[in-house]
This record gives sequence, structure tokens and C-alpha cells, in this order.
Amino acid sequence: MPPMLFPALPLLLGATLTFRALRHALCRLPLPAHVRADPLRTWRWHNLLVSFAHSIVSGIWALLCIWQTPEMLVDVESAWSLSGYLLVCFSAGYFIHDTLDIVVSHQARASWEYLVHHVMAMGAFFSGIFWSRFVGGGVLTLLVEVSNIFLTIRMMMKINNAQDLLLYRVNKYINLFMYFLFRLAPQAYLTHFFLGYAGQRNLGTFLLGILLMLDVMILIYFSRLLRSDFCPQGVPSQQHKDKFLIE
Repeated sequence: MPPMLFPALPLLLGATLTFRALRHALCRLPLPAHVRADPLRTWRWHNLLVSFAHSIVSGIWALLCIWQTPEMLVDVESAWSLSGYLLVCFSAGYFIHDTLDIVVSHQARASWEYLVHHVMAMGAFFSGIFWSRFVGGGVLTLLVEVSNIFLTIRMMMKINNAQDLLLYRVNKYINLFMYFLFRLAPQAYLTHFFLGYAGQRNLGTFLLGILLMLDVMILIYFSRLLRSDFCPQGVPSQQHKDKFLIE
């Protein structure tokens, strides 16, 4: 099947420009004093605000897609809905925007892990966008955005040096639960599904390769999360202080 360039390209462009405009608008909001004093923290804060907005919208949207089209849970390759297709385009636009934001802001070296993640995510989403296959799989992967809501809250509180607040302590347990439910569980389910394509020369095998690499990244991030929030004595306070992926 030849790639479907229309309406995919206009949708991707529209989504990317939407997030660019959103970032411009969010930059007008007042900054916490601790964030305002550091240009790097300021950039991180604005970047995370856009990520937070994307997570809220796409996380809820993914849940609605599955509620409206429950066959996506079973027929990962062929299940399709207009809402699911638009969601995948919307999120791909976010990843394009965030990649450009990181590169243009000269944060590529500190944020290389995010760039690798974004490239793999866009490679997977494009299979649904241009070939209308695995849209259901794309929607399932976006369940992770429900978890990212709480992960982003955690990261923003750490940037603002607010780890001692009760909200941070409560959120870290909610974040851990959501990480299992909406990140590890869907990823394990999709990996099990795509292992059926192992040894074949098709799009499913390509997506399996992406999933396996994402599995490794997710487990590394999970170990960092546990070490930072639940075994903090083993993490030097200044470790990776310039990295975008805050532990």
C-alpha cells in the first residue's frame, strides 16, 4: 500500500504549529522565583509545560478512543477509528515540535535520550499515519501519557526545588502506580503482541525492533525513578544536574 500523504502532512503540520503556538503562549506565564533565576531551568519549565498539556489531552483522548473502539485492545494492527487516527497525528506533531525545540534551544547534548525516544516514537506513529496500519497500537502506546501527567508534575516540582512538599510525597506514590498501570503494562502487552512478527520481513518486525529498544529505555527510566524517589541516599545530589531527564 503506498503511503497516504494527504491528509497526513497537513495534519502533522497543523499539530506541530499548534504546539509551537502553545509554547509561545505558555512562555508568557509567570515563573517561580527558583526557576526564573536559571536560564536552563526556565527552558526546562516551559518545555515541561507543553509536555504537561500534551499528556493531559492525549492521555484522556487515548482512554476515550479505547472506550469508543475497544477492538483496539485485541486487533492492534487493523483496528481503526478517525479519533484514533487524529490522536496519533496530534501526538506525532508534539514529538516533532519537541524535537525541534530541543535542537533549536541547543539542548540536544543534554537531552539526547529524549531525541532518541522521539525519533523512535515518530517512526512508529508514521506507520499509522501514512499507511493506516497499527493505529490501535499507536493509541495503546499513548496510554503512557496518563502516567506522564504525574511524571511531569514530579519533574516540575524537582526543578522548582519543591521535593519537601506534601504534594511531592503524595505524587511520587501515585506516579509509581500510574507507571505500572499505564506505562509498563501496555508496553509489556504490545511487546508480547509484536513478538508474533519476529522473523518476518514486514512493518510489524520494524515496530517490534522499536518496541524492544523502548523497553530498554523504559526499564532504565524506571530504575532511575525508584533510585531517586525511594532510595535517595544512593543518588548524589548533583548527579546529571544538566540532563533534561531529571532523576
